[in-house]
Amino acid sequence: MPKNADEMLNHAAERPADLAAPGLSPRPRRKVAVLSCMDTRIDLFPMLGIERGDAHIIRNAGGLATDDALRSLSASQRLLGTEEIVVVMHEGCGLHGGSEDDYRRALAADGILPTWRLGAFDDLENTLRGSLARLRAARELPHRDHIRGFIFNPEDGSLREIE
Repeated sequence: MPKNADEMLNHAAERPADLAAPGLSPRPRRKVAVLSCMDTRIDLFPMLGIERGDAHIIRNAGGLATDDALRSLSASQRLLGTEEIVVVMHEGCGLHGGSEDDYRRALAADGILPTWRLGAFDDLENTLRGSLARLRAARELPHRDHIRGFIFNPEDGSLREIE
């Protein structure tokens, strides 16, 4: 029986003073939201020089501008005052080179017909450009003029901007 959740709960119970954030606003100090892949090799805080309270962090498979990411970014801007968006994708992503058709067939074999797409892609830079274009065109976002995208290389730690 997996016990990770129990271990995590116990760890949190041992250090509530470290976890408490009395007086910290839900409005990010730096007025930025970061959309990133959920990959375990991406540690956004040291990578971007941010601390708790500086930014909203939205993570999903691929760091893609999905409907749900757009929902979160809209709430971040419209309700909580962010004005910039940074998108971080990365080399070696599990979605890179995947097959939408194979994934859909595997789900269908289990009797599952999802309403969403996996988001597999073949070209990392073009996929990031597509996400940036979608965000820049999204009327749900009142602040669309400060949206930038980066690709992280987990092998060497480099981060490069994609125009």
